[in-house]
Amino acid sequence: MRMRFLGKTGVKVSELCLGTMTFGDRGFFKNIGGLGQKEANTLVNMALEAGINFFDTADVYSEGLSEEILGKALGNRRQSIILATKVRGRMGPGPNDIGLSRHHITEGCNASLKRLGTDYIDLYQVHNFDPDAPLEETMRALDDLVRQGKVRYIGCSNFSGWQLMKALAISDKRGWERFVTLQAYYSLMARELENEMVPLCLDQGLGIMVWSPLSGGFLSGKYRRGQPQPKGTRLSGPQPRFLQFNEEKAFDIVEELDKIGLKHNATVAQAALNYLLAKEGVSSVIIGARTPEQLADNLKTTDWEMSAEEVSRLDEMSKPLPLYPYWMQAMGPPEPEPE
Repeated sequence: MRMRFLGKTGVKVSELCLGTMTFGDRGFFKNIGGLGQKEANTLVNMALEAGINFFDTADVYSEGLSEEILGKALGNRRQSIILATKVRGRMGPGPNDIGLSRHHITEGCNASLKRLGTDYIDLYQVHNFDPDAPLEETMRALDDLVRQGKVRYIGCSNFSGWQLMKALAISDKRGWERFVTLQAYYSLMARELENEMVPLCLDQGLGIMVWSPLSGGFLSGKYRRGQPQPKGTRLSGPQPRFLQFNEEKAFDIVEELDKIGLKHNATVAQAALNYLLAKEGVSSVIIGARTPEQLADNLKTTDWEMSAEEVSRLDEMSKPLPLYPYWMQAMGPPEPEPE
């Protein structure tokens, strides 16, 4: 398993990160995974044996149960891994049991430490932007957690460009800890991140952590044009589809991924993940699994490397429509007419 630096920090993380959204069976997330301790132990052990040293969870995953299960699965191996979790979502019925206030961040961190069975969190991430909490309050609370030794690095997830840049500017002005990572949705079916967020992260030295690299499983190879949808998957569940994309375009991309995969003796899912590992700014791609077979397949992603020509072909096929002002900037200034 190859290692990459986590943004501009000196910490090295595996280029694949095991996400644990599938751990636990409470609330909304029971339909995503529903894995108990025994099944989670198997997946964590497989990941560690394959060289993964990076694990990602969140307090809201199965109402805290994912953190509990992950902490127990890691056991006395905690010191050898980089552990990431998140705060922002509702964790109780009270008016202050949600958001990015100093109160909720402090309480959320203490609760996560207890559930994970650890005395520090390597990467503490805010799960989404909170329009009701001043960014100064949020960033100062996170800085305090680092100074107290409860957190080593901080990151954000699902921010827009202006929100992230404002947060970084506040930290720079006050001398507080900066975000070192952005966790974001990025896949062959969702390349909007390249408009603003990828250039921002490259400019400011943030590492990108990719969530849902297979677009909710559509790019796993299980979905094929003209064939019935597989049952028992996230996309076939009772909830409305969370990720929106053009299915016909997605089927074209799956067929191309299949061709590339066959050339490398690899699967569609491995090719989709391999593509993202070739993209500039990516520190780690988060993979999740319900079964050992799924995880074993994803772990083989790092056994090979996609060629520049293959990446270019997929770039062209998956190119999103340009948005303003990016298409205007690409045109450049008008050329003077010849005399």
